[in-house]
Amino acid sequence: MWIAFGALVVLAVIAFAMIAWGWIGYMPPIEDMENPKDKFASEIYSSDMEVLGRFYQSKSNRVYVHYDEISPYLVNALIATEDIRFKDHSGIDVKALFRAFIKRGLLFQKSAGGGSTITQQLAKLLYSPSADNIVERLFQKPQEWVIAVQLERFYTKEEIVNMYLNHFDFLNNAVGIQSAAYIYFHTTPDKLKIEEAATLVGMCKNPSYYNPRRFNERTRGRRNTVLDQMYKAKYITKAERDSLQALPLELHYTRVDHKEGLAPYFREQLRLMMTAKKPVRSDYRGWEAQQFIDDSIAWATNPLYGWCEKNRKADGSKYNIYTDGLKIYTTIDSRMQRYAEEAVEEHLGHYLQPRFFAEKKGRSYAPFSRSITKEEREAILDRAMKQSDRYRSMKQSGVSEEKIKQAFQTPVEMQVFSYDGMIDTIMSPMDSIRYQKSFLRTGFMSMDPHTGHVKAYVGGPDFEHFQYNMVSVGRRQIGSTVKPFLYTLAMEEGFTPCDMFLNEQPTLITETGQAWSPRNSSKARVGEMVTLRWGLANSNNWIPARFMYKLPPSSRPRIMHSFVKNKKLDEVVSLCLGPVDVSVEEMVTAYTAFSNKGVRVDPLYVTRIEDNLGNVISEFTPSMTEVFSEQAYYRILPMLRDVIDHGTGGRVRYRYGITAPMGGKTGTTNNNSDGWFMGFTPDLVSGVWVGGEDRSIHFDGMADGQGASMALPIYGLYMQKVYADPELGYSQTSDFEIPAEYADPCSGGSYVEEPVQAPPMESIEGIFD
Repeated sequence: MWIAFGALVVLAVIAFAMIAWGWIGYMPPIEDMENPKDKFASEIYSSDMEVLGRFYQSKSNRVYVHYDEISPYLVNALIATEDIRFKDHSGIDVKALFRAFIKRGLLFQKSAGGGSTITQQLAKLLYSPSADNIVERLFQKPQEWVIAVQLERFYTKEEIVNMYLNHFDFLNNAVGIQSAAYIYFHTTPDKLKIEEAATLVGMCKNPSYYNPRRFNERTRGRRNTVLDQMYKAKYITKAERDSLQALPLELHYTRVDHKEGLAPYFREQLRLMMTAKKPVRSDYRGWEAQQFIDDSIAWATNPLYGWCEKNRKADGSKYNIYTDGLKIYTTIDSRMQRYAEEAVEEHLGHYLQPRFFAEKKGRSYAPFSRSITKEEREAILDRAMKQSDRYRSMKQSGVSEEKIKQAFQTPVEMQVFSYDGMIDTIMSPMDSIRYQKSFLRTGFMSMDPHTGHVKAYVGGPDFEHFQYNMVSVGRRQIGSTVKPFLYTLAMEEGFTPCDMFLNEQPTLITETGQAWSPRNSSKARVGEMVTLRWGLANSNNWIPARFMYKLPPSSRPRIMHSFVKNKKLDEVVSLCLGPVDVSVEEMVTAYTAFSNKGVRVDPLYVTRIEDNLGNVISEFTPSMTEVFSEQAYYRILPMLRDVIDHGTGGRVRYRYGITAPMGGKTGTTNNNSDGWFMGFTPDLVSGVWVGGEDRSIHFDGMADGQGASMALPIYGLYMQKVYADPELGYSQTSDFEIPAEYADPCSGGSYVEEPVQAPPMESIEGIFD
């Protein structure tokens, strides 16, 4: 018997030695155990240190926390429940192992407890793949024992506990204790209460079985068992145990999804920028020529664009935003971002969208304009059908075109979006496409004109259902918001705000030799001589068309290119009415020059990036370009302020009660397809666009379809909220700095204009020669 026992011992020693040497099964290299290759999510911080979100792969929403950032209640609960002799053993608890072997292996007592130590469980988390059967799991156990002993050699007890809590998957995308504390209790690991810590430790036995979201009472019972163990280990008193066990299990569950939370459009744009590859022309389609140019310039000039490709870790490999645990500090202010999102929902969702539904109700052409034909509407819907996932899936499955179209006309159960929550309904897929297109879209961005810091960024009405980004990706015609660029050019060429022009419809010859007469929505002061200042304030279309031909032809696209960089602009007569397609981001960038004495500041998304150890690996500074002179700035500024004080932007004053010194410009394109508003103060520049997914989706009436009705209210609501929050530091008394010699740009003139009779026609003949 003793010989047999001795032989078994020798065989066990040999077997364990062979496992340790890697001859049997898998034994991780020593360097891997000294430095485990962890995958941690990267965190995105706002400028006021709120976590906006994370970049992570599936089941890798893990954020590293240090041991001193973990509540002692959590550590005590873990040791009391999982490994009471944790501080005394060297990886294997022989007593617990022997007890488990006798009671569970020989006596089949299921409640006898396990023999795995916390270190063994860590070994399993780090190095053991999921076992397909009990035999495979039995073979994994000896390997985990050997790895546990090795881990005890390389790490302190505190480090082992810390690694275990950082790696455990608590389900519901809560990987690691940082994510678990936030998702289940909306807190951080250091602020967990005793009962909360006990709940999370209780889940360690089987997170699926003890899932507090699905099985509240069952998980509460397990929590109370953990509290019993803490009492037995003398970590809490009997009175504390009894009072805590009587509490219900209350969660403050916070769903983590990249489509939810603050600034989802901004986070997605940041992700695309950081992971971008070097642009290759063959990867772009023919109609993406401008995008290739934009991306190529961004690659060469913007250090954030393609950051993961351009930067290397110490080992020479590229950074991975999903696994390297980076900390990305952005310029977004969480409070201002929240105000922007609230303003969009308040105006677009609860005022403008209902009015749009009301206008289109009962009309066969809805949600399109009555100006397009039935054939054009059907072509748009057919194109949208062919771009849908349902169509592609059916096409790949070999379904005929006829059957696909039949399926798209067949009502099915589905959920559709509404601002009051998802709606369960029965609808054909084609009707759902029409319904989805009936929602107006928007883009809003707000930034500091001196530092380039982007404070708020809203790319659409709801990221989960409308993911196309109308701030940076989408481009639409800018209408009258282009006029300040041309008026600024006039100021550079020696004009003054009080130079006068005839307010009558001109007829101009286009670049193709055809006659062109711009239309004007207002009939005010027709036939009179009016100042440039009046023309801009009232968004008159005839005045810029007249003075544009007194400017050097080559300077027109040049000044536009200075404001909106990288944009190819054609030299056309209608340039004065904004027929070019520009993004909200580009427009806000351009308008920073009006707050910054002629200097344009490019948007800055990120100030610095740190690795998972807190080392700063990248810092970012703004890029600035002088667009026009200070002299022109002091002339154009009062004209843009008149837009707010006396012109088309007056709703900012009388409807939203904002008294701050401010300039801006409204914009509306043909048929009300696009509504714009650009507004700026000495400290903040913001831009809003509102319109349909297609240009043929818009209000038929001017009252609701103009920029002052569609876009301006979002800006007004946003600025109301910003000024109402004293912590942000924005004051309505902050004013533009204007030297005394520029106090009156008209050299003695005033804004209040008396009607001036136009001179006889013969005296102005040849004005456009």
